[in-house]
Amino acid sequence: MSASESVWNTAPTSPHRLDDTIDLMATAAAPAQETAAVAAARKVIADCDTKLATHRAALEAGADPAVVTQWITETQARRARAEAELRASSTGAETRLSRDEIARLVRSIKDLAAVVRQAECQDKAEIYRQLGVRLTYDSGKHKVLAEMRLDQHSREARGLSVRVRGGT
Repeated sequence: MSASESVWNTAPTSPHRLDDTIDLMATAAAPAQETAAVAAARKVIADCDTKLATHRAALEAGADPAVVTQWITETQARRARAEAELRASSTGAETRLSRDEIARLVRSIKDLAAVVRQAECQDKAEIYRQLGVRLTYDSGKHKVLAEMRLDQHSREARGLSVRVRGGT
């Protein structure tokens, strides 16, 4: 096993460690105490998500579409009320991502990386340009230098010098 494979297999984002990493991120992001209203709203939202999946399965199994549509509408309305309660309960407080939100975000980034790897050269170049990434190939060393301009989208930060390890 090469050194880079060894690092990847022990990295927090390696496939077999991803759930543990997400759990750690969620624990670090979790507020010390969640109010009863917030906890209740989150429970209702999770319950509604479960019911919506059940309703969809019933529809796919051949249940009466009119009845299932009514169930879905009622469940979505209940979920929307719970989301509004959650937003109202969180007003003024620092909003934090739930474990499921963190997991979706992390997995979407992983999916995005796969899309970029499979993209055409012109598409990759445009993605890198929009992210402020510049790649320079050193043919003598057979290495690519990757640079990213961290201040490209900030008007206040124009001209701000960003240095890593003294100018790398």
